[in-house]
Amino acid sequence: MLPLKEKDRPVAQKLWAAGCCARCVLRFCCVTAPAAYRPPYQDLAEQLRAFVAGPGDDKSQEEEEEEAVAAAATELRAENGRSHDAAVPGSSEDSRPPPGAAEPGPARDPAQDPPSKRLKLDAAAGGDAAAGGEAAGVCVACLGVLQGLCSRTHASKIAEAVRAEQFQFDAIVLSVSLPAQLGVREHSCWLHVKKEAREKSMALDKDDLVQVKEAFKWTMQGLVARELGGVAVVAKSAFEVGVEFTHAETDADCHFLQAACPSCFRAAKNKGSVFTRMAVVKALEKIPDATFLRHSPCPPARPAARCSAQDVQCLHASVFVAGRYNKFCRSLPQTPWLIDGKRMMESSVEELIAAPLVSAFRADGFNFSASGREDVDVRTLGKGRPFAMELLNPHRFRFNRTEMRQIQETISSSSDRIAVRDLQVVSRDCMGHMKEGEEEKTKSYTALVWTQKEVQEEDLAFINDIKELTLDQKTPLRVLHRRALAVRQRVVHSMSAQLRDPHHFLLELRTQAGTYIKEFVHGDFGRTRPNLCQLLKMDADILELDVQSVDVDWPPALPE
Repeated sequence: MLPLKEKDRPVAQKLWAAGCCARCVLRFCCVTAPAAYRPPYQDLAEQLRAFVAGPGDDKSQEEEEEEAVAAAATELRAENGRSHDAAVPGSSEDSRPPPGAAEPGPARDPAQDPPSKRLKLDAAAGGDAAAGGEAAGVCVACLGVLQGLCSRTHASKIAEAVRAEQFQFDAIVLSVSLPAQLGVREHSCWLHVKKEAREKSMALDKDDLVQVKEAFKWTMQGLVARELGGVAVVAKSAFEVGVEFTHAETDADCHFLQAACPSCFRAAKNKGSVFTRMAVVKALEKIPDATFLRHSPCPPARPAARCSAQDVQCLHASVFVAGRYNKFCRSLPQTPWLIDGKRMMESSVEELIAAPLVSAFRADGFNFSASGREDVDVRTLGKGRPFAMELLNPHRFRFNRTEMRQIQETISSSSDRIAVRDLQVVSRDCMGHMKEGEEEKTKSYTALVWTQKEVQEEDLAFINDIKELTLDQKTPLRVLHRRALAVRQRVVHSMSAQLRDPHHFLLELRTQAGTYIKEFVHGDFGRTRPNLCQLLKMDADILELDVQSVDVDWPPALPE
């Protein structure tokens, strides 16, 4: 039985007569029990038809069909009688059959003949059509979304589309995208019954109405779950199945709102139309009822066709993979190096790592980030630099430790220029650890330094004694095109120097993250102060630079 009370009858009658479907009548009567929307639509419609008819006129479907058949039989008898009278001219010769014709059998009373199945179906169908109301066509409120599009047939199509995409998932969440004009039609129906409700001392607040998308989900979740073999359809899941509906016939229903509330309809980037659902909702909150009724019919006009279901969209939440990489080459950028749209190097660290991961996870794309970056001619040695890869819309997401190790080996063996370690799946929340304290963490470097003058032992001793040296570094000229002009303070915590020959020495440094080592050595035309040239009182430059360690305790080290 429908969970409707006597107080709901006036609203239900008015909506049913206006052309609302059974589920929309339940929505406007504020029925919030999901189970009420799940029975087959024909059952709901039959129960509602009996409810709106009133307690004295309740009839079962069988009784209505029997009445329709009886009426059709009576009409048939009358028609046969009229035809018989018209065929008798008054002479016995006219009534004889023509030569060669069979003799007529005894007359039969049409009332004695059982009605045929076709007659019964035709009579029942005619009765529904004659009754008017919702049975005559598409719902004026939901445009058919809660009628034929809320069925096992449509659930089967959704499940078929999901299976075709071959996603790996544990549960799904069903999302719905509806035409913006549904908001206008719902507002019109609400105004249509608001006065009636007030006269009956009923509190009918628009915020209490059940939304179309909620009713759709309540109806379809169980059907889709069964079609997918019992998979859970839940309110929150990493895997989302999106169902979109459009209705070109009524696209213009909400256009009058732009003139009434222009501030609600401002063009936005990546939006095909200004008439978004949220824009329509905001406009309906502002527009006076009298203005709305001047521009929009109340109740809404009956559409000729129901909504069209677009392609089902499947989307899995991003999966995050973290690790550390070593870079052994002095001609490999961290990310693709493009100048004026032209690629300067054939590959990059990012691409060498991403290719096997995207393939294994069957992802649609990726985003790469790392704990800092090295120049193209700088190697990254030691335990490597932490990095993270966001894999977009992965079709597979479950990997055990052995499988992740195999992917790691595939990356490392694909090129002699990089290697990867500690490769693991991490959560989105853990991504923040890579960026935490980015200014406070330390890094260790080894640099090969050339000097114009010969280096003396006292020069090396002087360097070795320097501790906690504060630098003022103006944005280097070589990165000024991508970083804002500023003076940044950085600290060189310690240094040690080992002589290689009179004009070369190996410099080991431990510095605050973000220190520009090359500029500290050669001074960058005085933009870094103090610099090694000033300290040694001679010209110096850096020939080779290696990152020895990035002191970030993330991601967790894995056993070899």
